[in-house]
Order: sequence, then structure tokens, then C-alpha cells
Amino acid sequence: MNRGQEIWLQVIAALHLLAIDPNGLKGVTFRLRAGPVRDKLLSHIHSIAVSTTKLHPNMTDEQLFGGVDVIATLNKSRLVTTDGLLQKSGWFELSMAERSSLQTAARLCQALDQNLISPLILLDEGIDDERPPDSLRERLAFYFDLSEVRHADTDFDSVDALQEIGEAKSVVNDMRKLVLLAEQFGISTARGPLLALCTAKANAKANGRKMVNDEDLEIAAELVYPSRATRLPEPPEASEPTQSTEMQQKNDNENEKKSGEIELPNELLIEAVRAFLPSDFLEKLKTQKTHLKSNGVGFGTQAKSKTRGRPRPSRQGKLDGQNRIDIVATLRTAAPLQTIRKIKTKAIRHVLIYPDDIHVKRYETRSERVVIFAVDASGSAALSRLSESKGAVELLLAQAYSRRDYVSLIGFRNTNAEILLPPTRSLVQTKRRLAELPGGGGTPMATGIKAAGEMALLTASQGKTPLIVILTDGRANITLDGKPDRTQAIEQCHQIGRWIAVSGFKSVVLDVGKWPNKVLAHIARDMQAAYFALPRADAQVISKTIGAELEL
Repeated sequence: MNRGQEIWLQVIAALHLLAIDPNGLKGVTFRLRAGPVRDKLLSHIHSIAVSTTKLHPNMTDEQLFGGVDVIATLNKSRLVTTDGLLQKSGWFELSMAERSSLQTAARLCQALDQNLISPLILLDEGIDDERPPDSLRERLAFYFDLSEVRHADTDFDSVDALQEIGEAKSVVNDMRKLVLLAEQFGISTARGPLLALCTAKANAKANGRKMVNDEDLEIAAELVYPSRATRLPEPPEASEPTQSTEMQQKNDNENEKKSGEIELPNELLIEAVRAFLPSDFLEKLKTQKTHLKSNGVGFGTQAKSKTRGRPRPSRQGKLDGQNRIDIVATLRTAAPLQTIRKIKTKAIRHVLIYPDDIHVKRYETRSERVVIFAVDASGSAALSRLSESKGAVELLLAQAYSRRDYVSLIGFRNTNAEILLPPTRSLVQTKRRLAELPGGGGTPMATGIKAAGEMALLTASQGKTPLIVILTDGRANITLDGKPDRTQAIEQCHQIGRWIAVSGFKSVVLDVGKWPNKVLAHIARDMQAAYFALPRADAQVISKTIGAELEL
């Protein structure tokens, strides 16, 4: 049985368990794109579910939870409400879950906590690092990446899937091992063990048992824990057993035999979960971002707007010539009060709207991003790997251009820093200026970092989001006033780094020297920047590292 078949059997098992205990397990996340496997999956879900309600990431509160039926309320002169989609029964399916904003995720989390939408199926169709909000994923028991599953791997009888998964399982009888196992794999929240326990109960019920046995616990751990693991367990320390230890083990074994229970080593359960971890688990941990997205999707900083952008829920407001009225929300607020208002005012008008009823539209926009590259072109950098740095910057420029980001280029050498290119979207012009950047001279790193910070201040004042990338070997030896003084130059770098950190600019420091520079690492820490020492990396590795950090 290949990897794809194993994953598909787990998928079938998880869907059957969801049908047995929807309120306890909450749901499942599937990461896959459109294709035959997705069609087979949806067909299987629809065959299990009594009914399926489809959701999309941009639904409003009225669509989800219901609201006032404005037309019916005005016609009947009494309050008439509509039912929301979350008030339906059956399974719920959210397509393009990776595009869900934090606001939508919060509403769905609330519905999950209230058992309004259990179970919920998330279809993650993201590319690379796109994924649904963590708050939503964490509430669902299961997660499956079906990218390795082929259509031929799905030819299994769903009725016998649970039995096939249950074959050759080790027996584990201590339920406390679910919590201990969660700690071993770095699962910090209590939802993991709780969902694993619900999975074990559902598996026991599916097999006609009233009590949970050890096989149920192991199946639950394999289904729930791999998607939540954040580290691999440390190998146990080898030590020679002493006489007292051997006596203790002997007594424990005798007690277990008397009570009829056999306790297997916890390593068996650890290996069972480890077997279902992705093959690139360690690589994903290494490239995991150190800064979490503060916004749900997209790039740049969220900003409120009155005229354009992504619609947000309307709010009570005034018509000041700048706001746009939300007619539906205004009528929805005024409709329940029409009868009372007509009695008081004896007005002939069909609809009476007061200033307090006025609701205005709100929008959310994202500021444009400016990636500021400060490249060390001094003699020491040129002797080490200035060519690789230029190649990495070119690759990053191409990625930034595809995202429609602005890029700015600063080169520092000799005694000053030169703005080779102000913020622009011209890829050709940026590459030309980068190729013309000469190498040689001293390392005015403090001047270069200061120039990047000043450029970040300028772009931030224009409503853009600056991101600073420093490429240097860290051998600062020129002060801000152009004098050769290594000690003072390094101290000035620390001071400017702290200034950038206080300004709140996100930044990355890449050590491109032949050996890692501890002084540069300390400067990066003052900047609150991500520091990477890549002494033997080529342009592709440098570009990939920075691109992952900056989410290019």
C-alpha cells in the first residue's frame, strides 16, 4: 500500500467518524486543488451527509446568521426575519477557505463553539503558504493534504475502510498517553487531546463497542496529531539500568499481570504518529515564518476607507458628504419601528427614516508594499559573495514585480550610501541599476541601514508598507561622518537598529559573508529583524530564504 492509499483510507475513516460524532470532532480540513480526487472526495462526502450547505469566504452576517427581511417588514408593518445559512441542518462546506478573512473566521469559530455548523468541511485550495486562519483550523479535528493522492488511490470500499485501518495496530491502554503524546510533539493547546479522545470514542462506536480500547486511542492519535505537530520528540537518553530500576520494572510487570493490563512503551505510539507526518516535516519547520500574518489574507497593512476596497459590515453614521449610505442596512434598522412612528407622527409617508437609522458603508483596503533592498557593495563584501547577493536580489525583484510590489535599491560602499533607485515597479530599470553597482571600499553599514530606515519612513508617510532587506557581511568600519573607526561604526549600527525597531518596520538581515558574524546577529536582534547566516548559499537559496520570510 503506497502513501496515497494510506492517506485516502484515513480520509474515509475520518469522514465516518465525523458522521458519528459531529459535535465533538467539529470537522476536517482538506488541502487539494480541483481535479478527479477532489470530485471523488466531494462525492463521498455527499453520500455520507444527509444534506450539505455550501459557504464562501465573503458571506455577510445576514447571510450567515439571518436578519430583517426589509421588504416583508415594510409590507406587513411588523418585524419579519429571515433564516441564515448557519441555521440549516446537515454538513457545511467552505470552499476557498484560504481566502477567509479573520472576521469571517471569527464568525465561523463562534458557530463551531455553539455547535451550529458541525461538521464543517474546509477546502483549502491555497498555493505555497496560503492557508485558512489557524483559529479555524485548530477547532477541526482532522487535517489532510491530498496532494500526494492520485485518482487510482481512491478505489477502496468505504465500508471496510475502518477495519483496514485498524489492522496491525499496537495496543495502548493508558488514556493519559494522549496528553503526554501531545506534549512530545509540541501540541500546546488542549484541543488536540480532546479531539483525539472524541475520535477514539467515535471509532469505538463505529465498531460496535461501548468502551474505548487501546486501538481506538492509537487510531485517534494518528488522525489528529500529525497536522498539529510542531516538533519531533527527542530521542530517549540511553542509560544502563541499575539494580533498583530492574526491581521496580519487575514489580510493575507483576502488578500489570495481576490486574490483567499490559502497558506498552510510549515509544510505540510516538512512532505510530511519526509514520503519518509529512515527508518534508523538518524542512517545513526550518522555513516556518517567525512573524505571523497580522491580517487574514493578502499583503500590506489594513486601512479603513469610505469609498473603495473590500466591503465591511456597515455602521451607524452621518451623511457628511464623504460617507456612502447603506440603503439596505438603513431600511433594516428603520423597518421594525414604522408602526410606532406612524402612530406618533400621523405621517402619510410609507417609510419614516430618522437620523439614528442612517448606516454608512465601510471598506477595507490594503496599503501597497515597498521592499527596500540595502546591498553592501564594500570591498569585503565584494571579495566574499557580492555576485550571489546581486543574483538573489534579482530573483526577489522578479517575485516582487509579480506581486505588484514597489522596490527600492540602496547601495552602500566607501563612505556613503546611495539611493540607486527610488520606489518603482520597473523591473528592467531596477535590474540595470543593480548590475551597475560597483564593489570596493569601506563598509559604511550604519549609513546604509540609516538610509533604508529613512526610505521606510518616507514610504510609510505615503501610506505604503515598507519592508527592509539588508544584505551585508557585517564588517562595519566607517562611521556616519565618514571616518574609519570600527568600534564607533558598530555602536552606531546598534543605535540605528534600535531606532528601526521602535519605528515598527519589518526587516530581515542576511549575513552573506564567508562565516557567520556574531556582531551582525546582535545588530539584527536590536532591529528585531530575522537574521539568516548563509555562508555557502547560492542566489537561489538566498532568494528562497528572504522570500519565505517576507511572504513574497
